[in-house]
Amino acid sequence: MPRPLVVTTFVSLDGVMQAPGGPEEDPSGGFPYGGWTQPYFSDDSGQQIVDWFAGAQDFLLGRTTYEIFAGFWPQVPADAGNPIADALNSKPKWVASRTLDTVEWDGARLIEGDVAEAVQKLKAEDGGELQVHGSAGLIQTLLAEDLVDELRVTIVPATLGTGKRLFGDGTIARGWRLTASKATPTGVLLATYQRVGELRTGEFTLEDEINR
Repeated sequence: MPRPLVVTTFVSLDGVMQAPGGPEEDPSGGFPYGGWTQPYFSDDSGQQIVDWFAGAQDFLLGRTTYEIFAGFWPQVPADAGNPIADALNSKPKWVASRTLDTVEWDGARLIEGDVAEAVQKLKAEDGGELQVHGSAGLIQTLLAEDLVDELRVTIVPATLGTGKRLFGDGTIARGWRLTASKATPTGVLLATYQRVGELRTGEFTLEDEINR
């Protein structure tokens, strides 16, 4: 049975996912709002993210996210009791990049050849979740190829107006089902959506309005 590919990301109300963690995370394109999630972070959202990480068998990362993670998480001591660091430092990491020749983080491997074909092979293996975190550019490829099975989004009550978006021009029409949701005291919505099939459309008629 194919295992799920799960995309986990922070997103603003207007769909931006760029540099949620800090000013230096990803300033590409002159993005001025790095760290926009920090004022809304809470124990509730932190615990949910930890729980999501716990289900990963391995990770699929784009180049920028790989470099950010590789520069930070290996510095967390093994005895610190940080479950996110433990997962990222100990489990396999597949890196999609057109520019990197090598990856140094223990357990990391570069994807060779066509990314979509490689991801399809990874999904066909037995095991647990193949998780994508961050990786805005890679996500566009995965959505365009209809490879994403589940979306876990931390929706922050802020609009940014600019930046890399979760759903870009290549996103295909698709139906999604909300399977879990929780609001935090800071107004963050933690939501999980599963892919359910082709987009359905309909039409409201005068009879529908009369019979409401």
